[in-house]
Amino acid sequence: MESKRKTIEGLLAVQEELIRREFLLHRPEHATTREVFESMTADDFWETGASGRRYSRDIIIDTVMRRYSEEEADLWRAEDFYCQMIAPSHYLLTYTLHQGERITRRATLWREKNDHWLAVYHQGTLVERPDDNAMPNSPSNWDA
Repeated sequence: MESKRKTIEGLLAVQEELIRREFLLHRPEHATTREVFESMTADDFWETGASGRRYSRDIIIDTVMRRYSEEEADLWRAEDFYCQMIAPSHYLLTYTLHQGERITRRATLWREKNDHWLAVYHQGTLVERPDDNAMPNSPSNWDA
């Protein structure tokens, strides 16, 4: 069984702030204009999709705006959030996203400057076997 990661207490407020911002990408009721997305992403933001393809900031924003224009919004569920500081003012937020039957592990790198948060990078990795949530104890076990 996958070991549960727990964000340290000193980062819980940061984690909550980043979760609110992360949902902007997944819920149309939170942000509906291109300008809002541009203000939340670094100019050089990019994403590695679950397919392994790389996407530019403009492509991601176009995709999100198109998704929001559709009448029926997708009902997605996110869980298992974990936040860690990886450098001063740089935080990694990871979580699991359920999109119907599709499950992905997500990671977003956030940068904070003067109380303004910018997403710098995002990645989604497809979970092929949802029933196999094992987290190997050492890299020697990672080839399974």
